[in-house]
Amino acid sequence: MKSLYGKFVILTLGIMLTSGLLAFLAVNTYYHRYLKDENDEKNVRIAEEIASFIESEEGLDLTGYFNMLAGVGYKLLVIQPDGTTGSYGEEFRLDNLEPKAVRLVQDGNVYHGMRDLKAESFVTGYFSNESANTVGVPFTYQGSTYALFLRPDIKMLFTEIHYLLGGMVIVMAIISLLAMLVVARKLIQPIVVLTRATKKVGEEQFSGELSIDRKDEIGQLAKDFQQMINRLSENDQIRKAFISDVSHDFQSPLLNIKGYADLLSNEELPADERKHYAGIIQSETERLSMLTKQLLLLTSLDQLVSPLQKKVFRIDEQVRETVRKSQWLLQEREMSLMLEIDEVTFEGDPAFLEKVWENLLSNALKYTQDGGTIDVRLWEQDNEVCFSIEDTGVGMSEETKSRIFDRFYRADHSRTREVEGTGLGLSIVEQVVRLHDGQIEVTSELGEGTTFIVRLPKL
Repeated sequence: MKSLYGKFVILTLGIMLTSGLLAFLAVNTYYHRYLKDENDEKNVRIAEEIASFIESEEGLDLTGYFNMLAGVGYKLLVIQPDGTTGSYGEEFRLDNLEPKAVRLVQDGNVYHGMRDLKAESFVTGYFSNESANTVGVPFTYQGSTYALFLRPDIKMLFTEIHYLLGGMVIVMAIISLLAMLVVARKLIQPIVVLTRATKKVGEEQFSGELSIDRKDEIGQLAKDFQQMINRLSENDQIRKAFISDVSHDFQSPLLNIKGYADLLSNEELPADERKHYAGIIQSETERLSMLTKQLLLLTSLDQLVSPLQKKVFRIDEQVRETVRKSQWLLQEREMSLMLEIDEVTFEGDPAFLEKVWENLLSNALKYTQDGGTIDVRLWEQDNEVCFSIEDTGVGMSEETKSRIFDRFYRADHSRTREVEGTGLGLSIVEQVVRLHDGQIEVTSELGEGTTFIVRLPKL
């Protein structure tokens, strides 16, 4: 995945380089159109003023005067009448002044080397330290004609440099700003798409695909947002199915209670039938009560915002108490229960974990025939708490085993002697175990029995 920050840096560098190049071309054009001729004319005027001063001052120390000019920032070449050359100031990097330029000045003309120098850029023109990049004027001294070639020393060009660089910076800043506005618009566009999708989600519209194909952080955000929409759509369907299942599970016992209550209103009803119908009403009432409690528990688990109310407690004591509560049912059905429990201390939510042991034991009792066996074990290994409950009941098919943790799923009712359950017990078990970062495993074979193993990490 390419980082958005990395792309931004690369884009910024590219824009800076491009704008710098464009600014350079703009300044170069300006130099060749305006500054080049003006610079030549300015230096020609300076050279002519020097020549006029020399010619007006009789007995002037020519060498001393030229050294003074060199000291204030000029480079000079003086061609004497006999052709010898005197150099004042810092030496030129390249001495390429042509003889015809010297003859031109000696004949009384002006040499425009700065204007006529062939250069593709102002760097190789304005700053070129060559003797050809000068201006030349003639002057008369003691009756003889001299040729003076002059150009400013580079140290005197700081003011001009500031203007040129300032222009480059201004042009570069304007181009960079405009380019970044375009780039920012491109970066913001997918965020606008995400904003529209968010509004649709707020209106419970979970359909549609996001048209964002990127490999950076925004692309990852769009991908995660799309996954969230898909999950919300699935949850919405599950919620509707859940409401339908709850309505059905409430409606069925309520209709039974109403129907048998109507039958009980018959005064001629025999006592044994009246007792039977009253028992059914009581059973359906208990079923409704259990369903309500489990729904409330699931709601509290689903909406658990604050952390679990964890504390250190003895799981072995909690499991023993759970078994003790069902002792009467074990005796009534002549079932044997084997306990192999180690002393185990654990930090967790005791109220929720109690529901795990109760539901697993209730499930084993429900699907084990009279006279069967249930084995309960509790131990510690590899820094985790392990709880297993094994029964010799009817077992489960592969299809049942894959769906036992689904809400409202109930196995074949003909396999159990108990009143039809709510289909929520094992869902509660799975969710509580998951909230404790644990795992639950199940192995089962039809006609052989079922084993549940709960593993809780000791953090």
